[in-house]
Amino acid sequence: MRLDRIIRNSGCTITVGDAFVEIDAVCNDSRKVTRGSAFVAVKGYATDGHDYISIAIGKGAKAIIYEDQAALDRHVESLDLDGVTLIKAESSRFALAMMAANFYDNPSEKLTLVGITGTNGKTTTVTLLYRMFMALGYNCGLLSTIANYVGTKGEEAVNTTSDPLTINSMLDQMVKAGCEYCFMEVSSIGVEQDRVAGLKFKAGIFSNLTHDHLDYHKTFAEYLRCKKLFFDTLDADAYAITNIDDRNGMVMLQNTKAKQITYSCRSMADHTCRVMEQSFEGMLLKIDGVEIWSRLIGLHNAYNLLALYTTAITLGAKEEEALTAISTLAPAPGRLENIRGPRDISVIIDYAHTPDALENVLKTLREIAPERQLICLFGCGGDRDKSKRPEMAKIAEKLADRIFVTSDNSRSERTADIMADIKSGMDTAGRAKSLFIEDREQAIRAAIMMATEGATILLAGKGHETYQITENGKIHFDEREIVLDAFKQNQ
Repeated sequence: MRLDRIIRNSGCTITVGDAFVEIDAVCNDSRKVTRGSAFVAVKGYATDGHDYISIAIGKGAKAIIYEDQAALDRHVESLDLDGVTLIKAESSRFALAMMAANFYDNPSEKLTLVGITGTNGKTTTVTLLYRMFMALGYNCGLLSTIANYVGTKGEEAVNTTSDPLTINSMLDQMVKAGCEYCFMEVSSIGVEQDRVAGLKFKAGIFSNLTHDHLDYHKTFAEYLRCKKLFFDTLDADAYAITNIDDRNGMVMLQNTKAKQITYSCRSMADHTCRVMEQSFEGMLLKIDGVEIWSRLIGLHNAYNLLALYTTAITLGAKEEEALTAISTLAPAPGRLENIRGPRDISVIIDYAHTPDALENVLKTLREIAPERQLICLFGCGGDRDKSKRPEMAKIAEKLADRIFVTSDNSRSERTADIMADIKSGMDTAGRAKSLFIEDREQAIRAAIMMATEGATILLAGKGHETYQITENGKIHFDEREIVLDAFKQNQ
């Protein structure tokens, strides 16, 4: 594709060279540069792409996109720039996103793209939307924390919101495969880093906003701003769908040009839901006055299903077919996943890794089985927001009968230090009913062994993850395997 077409609307200005040169690929990783590529130098948090400009030119890049003039001058001073076009960008991140969209011929405009943002519920909602619309007979794509799908073909995902080149490449694959819809998680970090710039969304969904990612955003106000920015950039022909029961639900709509749609489980809204009954097997819901049974449990899942229904109706689905499809849906992997064992013990595996998510799950389990012993096993991720560690401890202390504090994804931090941060949030009574076991497998086995008959055990934090990330890298760790083996040993 010709370079001038690739940099269209990207905030770029050609300073040296030919605007009409043919470009074979767009890269922001010098390792992927081949002859005929355009290399975008992006300043990251660990590395600066400007430091790799000379490598990119040496490997045959025909165009260099940069934002730091001084850095460019430093790296190209002694290089042969014959045949290389230099392009100054106002923002390399934004330029990369727009160039990626242009290079793949703006695939987001050729299908119905739906994005969801919020602290909790993103993965469940987009996964269920994908499954629902596939069940309704549409060919769909999915971009989520767990996996990316083009129709029925899936692969494991790396980030909540991928880089712009990956996103547009996947969308291009979806278009070529005949996908009519794509459902996508949109993280606050992805918005702030312009990963979704240049994408045309037909609908944006807001779930909720609570304590998370403050290690990155530093303040809750900045976290809110990045979430809201997603809705600020929606077009007038798009839909902004929001949960008005969240105190920030209407804030998201303040500057949007999109058509506004609301949903609620507590008050009047365009679409409403009430939980009538629930058990470990599912719950009876009344959505817009119609009763249906769902295999999902918990008030937070009632919100997820209502967001699902609201989106489906907004996009033109019939009420009856939407409700019928919802009643057949299974939970997303690692979201209140129930494993029944001997002595009538139920082990619940859930991704809850924020204070409010942990509170939602524990309250749900307590409401379903108030007479059962409730055990909470959790840890906190390393190299992440430390302030939520004592908050999660307080919640577990308040709602659980017994607590096991253990590891999660410790990354570069010592598990013992993370556990100490958790312990600092407990009072004397909380510490008295807690066991602190660094090894997560040992902690799981201990929880099952020490549980009373009929107990409910929550394994929080890992959910769908089948690994742990330690200072030594990623290791295999599947809680389901450990639970099933522990059940065998404790029959």
